[in-house]
Amino acid sequence: MKREQRKAYIALALVSFFWGTTYLASKISAHYMPGLFVAGVRQAISGAILVGYFKSRGYAWPDKKSLLKIAIQGFFLLCISNGLLTWAMEYIDSGLGAIIAGMVPLFVALFSIWLLRFARFTPLMVVGLLVGFGGIVTIFCEHFVQLLDSRFAFGIGLALIATISWSFGTVFASRYKPKTDILFGVGLQMLIAGTIMLAVCGVSGKYVNLMDANPDALWGLLYLIVIGSLLTYSAYVFAVSKLPPTQVSVYAYINPIVAIFLGWLILDERMSMNVMTGTLITLGGVWLVNKEFKKQRAVEPQGHRDTEVHEEYVSLLPKKEDERA
Repeated sequence: MKREQRKAYIALALVSFFWGTTYLASKISAHYMPGLFVAGVRQAISGAILVGYFKSRGYAWPDKKSLLKIAIQGFFLLCISNGLLTWAMEYIDSGLGAIIAGMVPLFVALFSIWLLRFARFTPLMVVGLLVGFGGIVTIFCEHFVQLLDSRFAFGIGLALIATISWSFGTVFASRYKPKTDILFGVGLQMLIAGTIMLAVCGVSGKYVNLMDANPDALWGLLYLIVIGSLLTYSAYVFAVSKLPPTQVSVYAYINPIVAIFLGWLILDERMSMNVMTGTLITLGGVWLVNKEFKKQRAVEPQGHRDTEVHEEYVSLLPKKEDERA
């Protein structure tokens, strides 16, 4: 095995495991601080670090059109999706949030059929969608009574909106790619989204003084910044650049399992037979949809083959790696 390929597999392993752990960190931090504030601080600091790094190396600001695209992507992918999902951790288990977020490929398929030329429904894709949503119903069989609790229902609603927003943002990004370095663009997304979320928190009064925050919350926030946003995403970008997308997509199936296990192990979250069975059913549906989606992508005319939209963020990969001034 080539050295670069070996490194790519190590990077993929890091992504598969550590992105799953971010649900636990989000849950811990959101227990002591407003979830939207946690997401805002996480994205703002991570974005400031990335943007500061690229500016110190002489990279030029994107043009206005690209900056607008970056802002829109950041709004859907980070501000709405990550913000609301972290907020949802105030009301639901981290494992349950991860399962709902694991439905992204199902919604990506639906939005792609709506927005992209090559995507269309096939019998197996319909089966996959039905199986995936059937898995969610299986999981929620034991939560139907809890849905009468307004706080729990609110958390589920936030997680669903977050998942739908991430899916739409992914498809949107596949059609409208800004011309800038990938990590510089991601840093700008983070900075813009974090600034918006912190502004909302400031106006609504949902924020805390970090100097007075609970130590566990601060450790969780630091973990989200360093491991969740900076280290793991860099590993993801490296893996995507070296391995076929079909291999990289394995992380989407592992993340929910990691989140459920850690929630059970550390936070005593419930791991029932319904949850385990429903998770496997849901992931099976996601696999079927992804399989059909990749088939359609493979036969798409070369002129339209810009990105793999079923991969989170991969649509941001630029055609030119260096856009320095």
